[in-house]
Amino acid sequence: VFQQINSLKIEVSNLENQVSKLWGSQNVTNQNITIFQNSTALSEIYERVKDSVVLIRGVTSNGTVEGSGFVYNFSGTMYIITNYHVVHATTSRSVTFSSGNGYTATVVGTDPYADLAILSVSAAEHEFKPLDIVSSSMLKVGEPVIAIGNPYGLVNSMTTGVVSALGRTITEEELIGRFSIANIIQTSAPINPGNSGGPLLNYYGKVVGITVAIVKDSQGLGFAIPSSTIIKEIASLIENGTYDGHSFLGIAGNDMDYETAQELGVNVTYGWAVAEVTSGGPSDNRLEVNDVIIAMNETKIRNEDDLASYLEEHTLPGYTVTLTVLRKTGSNWQERAISVTLGRRPPPPA
Repeated sequence: VFQQINSLKIEVSNLENQVSKLWGSQNVTNQNITIFQNSTALSEIYERVKDSVVLIRGVTSNGTVEGSGFVYNFSGTMYIITNYHVVHATTSRSVTFSSGNGYTATVVGTDPYADLAILSVSAAEHEFKPLDIVSSSMLKVGEPVIAIGNPYGLVNSMTTGVVSALGRTITEEELIGRFSIANIIQTSAPINPGNSGGPLLNYYGKVVGITVAIVKDSQGLGFAIPSSTIIKEIASLIENGTYDGHSFLGIAGNDMDYETAQELGVNVTYGWAVAEVTSGGPSDNRLEVNDVIIAMNETKIRNEDDLASYLEEHTLPGYTVTLTVLRKTGSNWQERAISVTLGRRPPPPA
């Protein structure tokens, strides 16, 4: 009996070793397949979308500018989507497809506040290979993305990275004055001059944004207009030549932090401190200098990024929002709920 038990133990041990080896082989196999599929997917995506990306050249009073764009099918008509700053102040423009063929381009619509422009091109039908645009509202930090464009005139260059952050704001004072471009995607995909206007893609080859800018002297830090903004504005830009749905609160201010809270004597270290209220604007007689906005419609506001992105994504001119505000009365700070009916942003600088 003892020998039989011992023999069974040995057999069980042998089976366990065999199972262990099988699991080990399976793990290695899975890893090899995953790596192979990912490397294949990138090259396949590039081959599928590269002919949809175009080079845009513009002539200005100071010389020439270059940028990128991509083809989009809107209700059966082909257009080129790019950044406003790529075509701003240009007296003439051309679009060159991956075939090398170039054509004159006409500006159909622009929105400086979202840095968007739509162009039309009279080109042969076979030149147009449109991309699909999907909503960026479901993007998450850490998701992989692909940028394709023409950095420094190097056509159809591809870079990869991840979504580094969501809901950023950037400013282009020359084009839009004191206002900011809101709800921006931050990405680690390398972006350089000439990339502006090119598509930011997910790993299905769908457009989730338009690469727009880099921070000077930074490394690996780029930004993109979210595709949700394109989807919201595209019809108006094509049909009306403009988009005027940007809400206006009529205040200027600064992000709160620990030092500012200590200076003001308030026990909240986040929010947005009002520094100026536009006379006759939506917040006139509603908000006061040194008010600290900590929520909008019960959504926490930590800083300007949160404030501007909420306004851009969730409101339109004419909407009434409820601001949760800390206001100093005498020596005490009190929390108040203040309703403000939003206005419409004034036209950008000429």
